[in-house]
Amino acid sequence: MSQFTSRRELLNPFFEGYRLSIIPQEDAVSRCNLADHAATQSTVSNKILLTFKEMQSRIAHNHLASLGKQAVYVDAEFNLIAIDLEPCREPKSQKKQKEYPSAAFLSSTALFLSDGHGSLYLLEPSDTGPYKLVSSYQFPGSFDVPFRIHSADIASPQSAVVVLSSRNYEPSETASSKHAHVDFDVWGIRFDLSTPDAIPSMSILWNRRGEDVPLDVYYFPSTESHLLLGSSQYRNIGSAAAPSYEPSADEIAPIPRGNEDLDAKDAAPPPYSWHQTLDSLTVAFPLPATTVRANIHAQFFPHSISLHVEGDRPEGYVFPEYDNKALWAPIDSSVSVWTWDREADHAFGLLTLHLEKQHEGTKWMQVFSAAATSGEEEVTETVDPSELYKVREALEKYTTSLREGDDLSGLGLGKGIPSLAEGEMDDEVDASVGKQGFLTVVPANGTESTIWGTYPLRLLSTPLPGYPTSRLSLISKENVDGVVFSLNDDFSWTHSSTFSALAFVLASKRDTRFVYHTENTVLAFESGAQNRGGNLYIYRSVPPNEKWAKQSVLQVGDGLGGALLGVTCVERKDGSRCIICLTETELVTIKSIW
Repeated sequence: MSQFTSRRELLNPFFEGYRLSIIPQEDAVSRCNLADHAATQSTVSNKILLTFKEMQSRIAHNHLASLGKQAVYVDAEFNLIAIDLEPCREPKSQKKQKEYPSAAFLSSTALFLSDGHGSLYLLEPSDTGPYKLVSSYQFPGSFDVPFRIHSADIASPQSAVVVLSSRNYEPSETASSKHAHVDFDVWGIRFDLSTPDAIPSMSILWNRRGEDVPLDVYYFPSTESHLLLGSSQYRNIGSAAAPSYEPSADEIAPIPRGNEDLDAKDAAPPPYSWHQTLDSLTVAFPLPATTVRANIHAQFFPHSISLHVEGDRPEGYVFPEYDNKALWAPIDSSVSVWTWDREADHAFGLLTLHLEKQHEGTKWMQVFSAAATSGEEEVTETVDPSELYKVREALEKYTTSLREGDDLSGLGLGKGIPSLAEGEMDDEVDASVGKQGFLTVVPANGTESTIWGTYPLRLLSTPLPGYPTSRLSLISKENVDGVVFSLNDDFSWTHSSTFSALAFVLASKRDTRFVYHTENTVLAFESGAQNRGGNLYIYRSVPPNEKWAKQSVLQVGDGLGGALLGVTCVERKDGSRCIICLTETELVTIKSIW
């Protein structure tokens, strides 16, 4: 059983959407020109073909690293640039690169830097400049490949652990094998700090292998273990890769709405299906194909309809019977009509009522005004009119099952899309939002990894880099919502809050590069490529019973600074916090959004 179990009391079926909350652009966003120390995402050689996973990982690479009041990045000339909001100072470092250069703070007085070419450097602040070189490292044995730094943490007063990742180059792999399977290694490197004045020595603590580059790495001092978050599991070297995950029907079942029983068996399909446009409503009833047109009696009134059908009917079927049934809203009865599509080659045809709305543009919540109070079934609107044929098919299966005793579970009528997504839901787009996420725990001794479940998360957001938090949290896709799971001290996960409809709103943003969150805010950053600038979309969380939440939009890129390369949070000298956004030629700071 998965540890990621959502709590229904934290989900909000009443949520309707986000309302714009204005944040003054001039108060929140400021820019610093980086003409002399421009950052870039084009420093990798294009002579070697990259796999899709490598390219995908580089697109999401965060070029900024921060700790407290400090932040750094590596510019296009491979200089290590320190960011000091007041004032700005600019150091230089070594040149080399095959992977993206990367950096991670060990403490306020120590920084690890990778040149992206296979060398690791330990730096510390100096009186003459922001940082000076303490030592450089080359890995022993055959580990002479470009790598990326993911984290650097003090494990004890005597040691520190730096986590790196690299592509695994098998002897049989050649440059021409475009579609060869590629694995990625994750390394835990221990540095000895027991002698204060000596240069720390290094040794390989543990090594894991997976099918993708880690998305993020977290360290837990209480257990001296690392949590690897990635779109694959990270196994011990020599272990076989885990089989691909195939979710069962139970795992993809939707969350039930009020008074809905998803476990109910042998239930008939809904009595009708309906959809609407701005000026009309279409209601389709399945009738036995043997029904004669003369036995159908339908009358339309401004506020109600009457419908009576006579004839032979199969076992388990009940003819629709409405006597002056009140509608949800008034119609124009003079132009409303009905049609009967017999479809002799099917057991059921379709009786379709075409109702013209009296007030164009009015959105109907349901067909009949008394459906929610008279004990009758409330039928959810079907978005796609082409799905009306399922009315006939479902009823044919239902009556056949009654005769033959087959299991009826799984029958349904239309899609039942809630009003939030009406006219906008795209299954392919919404299914692709987020990233697949596995969690692997590597203990301090590195002997055995723990993989939490064979069940991957659909990861929507990770914590904002540099933002202090008391415990780790992740946001996972749950239907259209974003469910916040928080890690407990016993390494169990708890559903702590919900960002209603987060997956739905993120699915509409195709240029999103980074999605981060704090306790009550989700931040979605656009890439801003092709010199058009990018926006920051801010979504606030609300209690489960609230119908509306606040959203805000800030323009991060102005179209001149290039693509967004990195995002982090730093502490200002007055103790407040702000977000730093690194583009190719500008440094953008964002404040006053908490």
